[in-house]
Amino acid sequence: MVAPATPTHSPTPPQLPPPPSRIPSPATARGLIIVLGALTAVAPLATDMYVPGFPALGRAMHASSSAVQLTMTAFLAGLVVGQLIIGPISDGIGRRRLLIGGATGFTLFSVACAIAPNIAVLTGARFLQGVTGGAGMVLARAVLTDRFHGVELPRYFALLSQIMGIAPIAAPIIGGAVLSISTWRAVFAVLTAMGIALLLGVLRKVPESLPPERRQRNGLASTFRAMGTLLRHRAFMGYVLALGFASAALFTYIAGSSFVFEDIHGVSASTYSLIFATNAVGMLIAGAVFSRLSPHMRLNTLLTAGVAIALVGTAAQVALRLTLGETLASTWITLFITVAGIGLILPASMSIGQAVTRQAPGAASALLGGLQFLLGALASPLVGLFGTSSSLPMAAIMLIAMAAALLALFGLARPWEGSGEPK
Repeated sequence: MVAPATPTHSPTPPQLPPPPSRIPSPATARGLIIVLGALTAVAPLATDMYVPGFPALGRAMHASSSAVQLTMTAFLAGLVVGQLIIGPISDGIGRRRLLIGGATGFTLFSVACAIAPNIAVLTGARFLQGVTGGAGMVLARAVLTDRFHGVELPRYFALLSQIMGIAPIAAPIIGGAVLSISTWRAVFAVLTAMGIALLLGVLRKVPESLPPERRQRNGLASTFRAMGTLLRHRAFMGYVLALGFASAALFTYIAGSSFVFEDIHGVSASTYSLIFATNAVGMLIAGAVFSRLSPHMRLNTLLTAGVAIALVGTAAQVALRLTLGETLASTWITLFITVAGIGLILPASMSIGQAVTRQAPGAASALLGGLQFLLGALASPLVGLFGTSSSLPMAAIMLIAMAAALLALFGLARPWEGSGEPK
């Protein structure tokens, strides 16, 4: 439902007729969720799979390390742009055609990456690969919102969040396995195969979820006006910013943790992989807890708990660093707590954000996902900018991000108002 709001602060999108019941059968739902999960996973897989091949890629293309890293930045920028454009358009023309086009484009641009003759072509192809890969992410959330209602929706968003937690861990492992038997170009060949599988999955398992009577009318201009309305919706933007700042903390952790554990604490690469995987398990456990509790507890309560847990974890990390100095145990434990808290924030904020604005789920999904990756991409390079000789820069950036998430939650979303709670 849409939260009550005064027109001066939180204009509500135009009301449409309530959606008819379109709950799929259990067998159909399983196939749909598998494909939507794969659409969600392919972007983080494409982000990190080729990272182990950076040195070889630079040598092969006679490119500097910064030029090679720019190919990843281009992909992340494409993800943001793709979600912000494709999400609102889908509210006007439907989801299925854009999903088919996105999967097709991702496949073709993966081929372009695999055969790129120089770093400039690779960078351009990566940007377009990100744009088309963003279609799957933004439309997977929109399709869920179209097809499921009530207490089912948070459970499926929790599943997508868990997939988002697993994919970045699996990506370097898959990429390393590919690179052990072939070159970096083979990584993009694997992504091409994934794109083909996604296209087949969409064609077979994902019917159109937004019937014509539920679409935004008056052309594309009205769909983007709906996004403008959402930007002025106080409660919705509170949830968007809470998700975005929590993601900024998560991206900072992903970018800086290897330096902290390997360079500062002196653990081996294999030990670091174990630490990273253990913390990821904490996120998965938190997602499972959310799935179990969401039918029985207010989503806003679970979101507030997630923000509080993550904030306590980051604050403890900074405090212990300033008092006890660099210790492996304190860094690991506090990061585990923080990541577990974020594991609650992701599904809760997505579920509430989509439920608050059911009149334009594609535009809502675009803002939720676009700002999530935008703030994350902006935060992650800050660790290197402020230095990696201490864990304090990473911890301080994460603390600032979580404090901003708390301010967005209580200043804009106001969880005590109960916006987005399932009926």
